[in-house]
Amino acid sequence: MRSSSTSHQHGVVLLAVMVFILVTTLGASSMIQMSQTQMQREREEQLLFVGDQFRKAIASYYNTIPPGGARALPPSLDALLNDQRFPKPRQHLRRIYPDPMTGQPDWQLMRENGGIVGVKSQSSRPTLKKKGFSNAYLHLEDKKTYSDWRFSIRDGLSPNQIRR
Repeated sequence: MRSSSTSHQHGVVLLAVMVFILVTTLGASSMIQMSQTQMQREREEQLLFVGDQFRKAIASYYNTIPPGGARALPPSLDALLNDQRFPKPRQHLRRIYPDPMTGQPDWQLMRENGGIVGVKSQSSRPTLKKKGFSNAYLHLEDKKTYSDWRFSIRDGLSPNQIRR
């Protein structure tokens, strides 16, 4: 009689261990998912910051007129780092930032009349943020992917920030 009771106790202990492992696995899985979501939210914030840096640098390049020259859009991102239109080169951007979504400086350039008016990510990942953007980014609301997020001097700037 004793051996069936011991066998029953082993079965209950085994069941309790299996339930513990299941609950622990589900908890760990949930924590990993929350961590990944948090990391994506942080990359979104970084994308907004970096995109704004590019947008401001392009506007600065466009609005900085060399002596005897005319307004021009930058021909390349490198021109934002080293504007050779002046006797002493100017810097509109500190560095070419990588795209936070791809990890590479592989921006898709938005061009107009041979110059760059903006950048956008090449990531086709779906966005987490859909609403609650600041006024400068209202045009990003309800966009489905990060490649839909444009950072252009034509979007989100008031008329006194970019003169045509």
